[in-house]
Amino acid sequence: MALWGTIINAVAIIVGGLLGLMLNRLSQGIRSTVMQGIGLALVALGLSMTLKSTNFLLIVASLVLGGLLGELLRVERNLEALGRQLERMVNALSRFIRRRSRGGKHSELADLQSEAQVQGRIAAGFVNTTLIYCVGAMAILGSLDSGLRGQHDILYVKAMMDGFLTVIFASTMGVGVLFSAFSVFLYQGAIALAASGIASLVDKAALDEIIMQITAVGGVLIMGIGINLLELRKINVANLLPSVLVAALAVPFVHWISTW
Repeated sequence: MALWGTIINAVAIIVGGLLGLMLNRLSQGIRSTVMQGIGLALVALGLSMTLKSTNFLLIVASLVLGGLLGELLRVERNLEALGRQLERMVNALSRFIRRRSRGGKHSELADLQSEAQVQGRIAAGFVNTTLIYCVGAMAILGSLDSGLRGQHDILYVKAMMDGFLTVIFASTMGVGVLFSAFSVFLYQGAIALAASGIASLVDKAALDEIIMQITAVGGVLIMGIGINLLELRKINVANLLPSVLVAALAVPFVHWISTW
């Protein structure tokens, strides 16, 4: 079932959010230890995925070309800009609601003082957590793996990570974070179903090789996420996302070259 991993991910967010609403703020020690454990697990998962391919030259070429494309398109910078724009929209909406609730009487000072509290509102919690859960390599790679192979390991790990993060976010930002589960379901579900449809149109042997290379390159990106969580070094994983597309296109291109 192509959507099974996505369903588990969405349920984990809802369960984590409900727990977060019932729990007090978690200590920094707990957050740090659990995130380090998740980071190590991601590195191990990514390494196991990468080793499934023996064509390391193709992996390197995909990462180099995909990284160059990602830098030219400024993927990570554009995603960060989108996040800032959404936050500004949420802030503007929140100010408008506060002014209406005061019957049109307002003060700029009051708006500025309450700006820091916007993150605790439903809209802010929804927007922020949607960005965190949807904008990332694991959401795309996991959904592709679910749709192409029916394998949900990546989304299972993502569900565990998102569930824990939701406990933290819900305890600080409120009930709005629970609604991000719907965004995750729609976004990842659409990718998984599209990948499943493509799989039915491609020759099985070619599809298996494409999947192998996507998995291998995706494993490198997942290791990058794990390294980021471990805070060993900041890796621009979003700028490397085009490497997955390059890897998928490289397989038929290599076959075409070899026939000459």
